[in-house]
Amino acid sequence: MSTQEPKFELRDEDELSLDLIEAQYALKDSRGKNNAKSVLILVSGIELAGKGEAVKQLREWLDPRYLKVKADAPKLLTNNQTFWQSYTPFIPAEGQIVVMFGNWYSDLLATAMHVSKPLNEALFDGYVEQMRTFEHDLQHNHVHVVKVWFDLSWKSLQKRLDQIDASEQHWHKLHGLDWRNKKQYDTLQNLSHRFTDDWFIINGEDEKYRDQCFAQYVLQTLQELPDHQTKMTEKWQQANIPKQLLEPSKESLVKDDYKEELNKLTKKVADALRYDERKVIIAFEGMDAAGKGGAIKRIVKKLDPREYEIHSIAAPERYELRRPYLWRFWTRLNDGGKITIFDRTWYGRVLVERVEGFASVVEWQRAYDEINRFEQNLVDSQTVIVKIWLAISKDEQAVRFKEREQTPHKRFKITEEDWRNRDKWNDYLEAAADMFERTSTDYAPWHVIATDDKNTARIEVLKAILEQLKAD
Repeated sequence: MSTQEPKFELRDEDELSLDLIEAQYALKDSRGKNNAKSVLILVSGIELAGKGEAVKQLREWLDPRYLKVKADAPKLLTNNQTFWQSYTPFIPAEGQIVVMFGNWYSDLLATAMHVSKPLNEALFDGYVEQMRTFEHDLQHNHVHVVKVWFDLSWKSLQKRLDQIDASEQHWHKLHGLDWRNKKQYDTLQNLSHRFTDDWFIINGEDEKYRDQCFAQYVLQTLQELPDHQTKMTEKWQQANIPKQLLEPSKESLVKDDYKEELNKLTKKVADALRYDERKVIIAFEGMDAAGKGGAIKRIVKKLDPREYEIHSIAAPERYELRRPYLWRFWTRLNDGGKITIFDRTWYGRVLVERVEGFASVVEWQRAYDEINRFEQNLVDSQTVIVKIWLAISKDEQAVRFKEREQTPHKRFKITEEDWRNRDKWNDYLEAAADMFERTSTDYAPWHVIATDDKNTARIEVLKAILEQLKAD
């Protein structure tokens, strides 16, 4: 059943505006506080049902400086980009309200209505399920999602089309549909019924009531935003720490053998990455000084700098902390690059943020499933994810730390915090064990490379990349 339109009574506009602004500022003032939230309003519906007019009126009743509107014509979904990818830069930060006037549902409808390659029911419903799951994860990360569908009867639509000039009518056709075509109208209505059961439906016949209904629903939403979840319902089961993390290999490669193997593998990896038709993400995690930088240097040794992008992930900036924790990774994937390397990743939520207490228990325990869904979306959109964990012994880490302190061009790599983190060595091992158990999947497995020999680690990293590319 669709969310029914409540029986809002028409209100004095000045009073309604005052209530909206007060609610808007209460949301804005929540920034940086424990109860901080944001609101994302998805607007879709029948053409000429008054979507644009209702959003315009809402902006006049609110403080327009703090209502962002993202308006896009529908575009076709493709199998090489996630449905959310082009929209994530506009996900609201704490205290913000964003209206997406055109969104992933608009794209879904445009794709389903596409004459040459229409979606079958299973694919359509699969997209709907993915979209709802994505929205569910947004909700958990304090982005409250509101979905509003503006409806209009066929008869009223035709009357409104008769009243617009030819140039504007042509513009509406450019949005993908001929709104004079009754068959297309009926098809779209039938498709909308497959996903609007959790939407707020507004009848666009009465323009004044339509605008107030939309505004009052937004007001009600702002006044009734749910509290953050603070407790998990299930008891946590700690995974066993893999033996290879507790006892990394001490064996080392002969120098000449290493050079020969390195030369061969760097060329193979460069060719494999360059000529694979899919996008490739190589994600590094591991203990400090485990050799991530050295391994990355060997991966790109025979690649042109224009072929890849490297993201070195540090602590999030303040503006990033005001958005869902995956946001800073969503937005780093929007450049369309074919090869992307991450030195530290989204797994910080279940590693350093867990161990250091930067994320609540609820947040990091929930993150495993959120990350799996994120990676599944990427893999489904023709992306290979190679996840590599580099492990060394605690003694070897101490040796490398001291070496860094004594080497002029490496001193920048070592800080007091690095030494302090050694006190939580076992906590990080436990966090890594949970991460492997809960996020090593068939579509994005973990490659654990545990050795105190840098050369061996570099060779094994290159082999892991080749193995993953072939396996997929």
